[in-house]
Amino acid sequence: MIPDYQSLMKPVLELAASGEVKISDAVTRLEEAFQLSEGERSELLPSGKQARFANRVHWARSYLKQAGLLRNTRRGHFEITEEGRRVLAEDPERIDAKFLERYDPFLEFKSRTNAASEDAAAISEPMPTTPDEAMRGAYEQINDALAADLLARLREAEPAFFEGVIVHLLLQMGYGYGASAGNVLGRSGDDGVDGVINLDPLGVDQVYVQAKRYQAGSPIGSGAIRDFYGALGLKDVTKGIFVTTSSFSPNARATAEKLGARIVLVDGPQLAKLMVVHEVGCRVTEAFKVAVVEESYFE
Repeated sequence: MIPDYQSLMKPVLELAASGEVKISDAVTRLEEAFQLSEGERSELLPSGKQARFANRVHWARSYLKQAGLLRNTRRGHFEITEEGRRVLAEDPERIDAKFLERYDPFLEFKSRTNAASEDAAAISEPMPTTPDEAMRGAYEQINDALAADLLARLREAEPAFFEGVIVHLLLQMGYGYGASAGNVLGRSGDDGVDGVINLDPLGVDQVYVQAKRYQAGSPIGSGAIRDFYGALGLKDVTKGIFVTTSSFSPNARATAEKLGARIVLVDGPQLAKLMVVHEVGCRVTEAFKVAVVEESYFE
C-alpha cells in the first residue's frame, strides 16, 4: 500500500541527513525502502500527469520545509537544516503535521492554508461539508501552499533575480507599454530605485519600483519609505511601488499614506498571491470544470 504523505515525513528527513538530495532520487530511494510494487510506483493521480507516490513525497518535503527542518539548495534539490538534525537526534517515533505544529513558521503556514476550511467547519459543524466546499477548500490550500513556496524561494534568491521577478510580475499584470515597457535598474547611480515601468510609448509617465528581499521577521520601517519617496523626487515622478518579501510596519504604512507621492505597498503574502494569479514562477498543470444542471433544458 502506498504510504500517506505524513508517513513519509520522517523518511524524507532521514534521507537528507547524509547530504543534499535530489527530489527525484528521494522518490526512487523511498519506493525501494517501502518495497512498492511496480503497479504502486506507476499509479497516477486522476490528472494522469504525476505518480501518486511522487506527489506524496513532494508534499512531505514541502511541509518539512515550511517547518524549517529542510531547505531548498537549488532547483529540485534540498538539504536538512540544523533544526532538522536536532529532530532526528531526538528520534521521534513519527513526524507528522501535528509534530510540526511545535514550529511557529509551520503554524503560520497552516493558519493561512487551513483558515477557509476551519471557518467552514466551525460555521456548519452540524452538517457535513458539501463537495463544492471541500473542493474549493482544497483549491485554496494548494494555492496557499504554492504561494508560501514561491515566497520562500524569493527570499533565497539573488537580489538581481528578485528585482527582475518584480518587473516581470508588473508587466504580466498589464503595466507597461511597448517593447521596453519595463527595466531592472538596481545598480549604483540609480538613487536606490530598482526598476522602472514605462506607462506610455515615450516613457513620459513612469512608475518606479523598490524591491526589498527581507526575511519574514524583518518588517520594512518608515525610514525606508521616506528614502524611496526621496528617490522618486530625484527622478521627478509621483508614482512608486514598494515590494518586499517581508511586511511593512504600521508606521511604514502610515508614512506611505501621508506622503504626497502615490506609493503602493506590496508585502510578501500579497506578492506571492499575485505571482500565483499571474503565473509568474509557476504554471497551471490542471484545470477542473464544474458543471451544473441547465434548468432551461428541461423546461
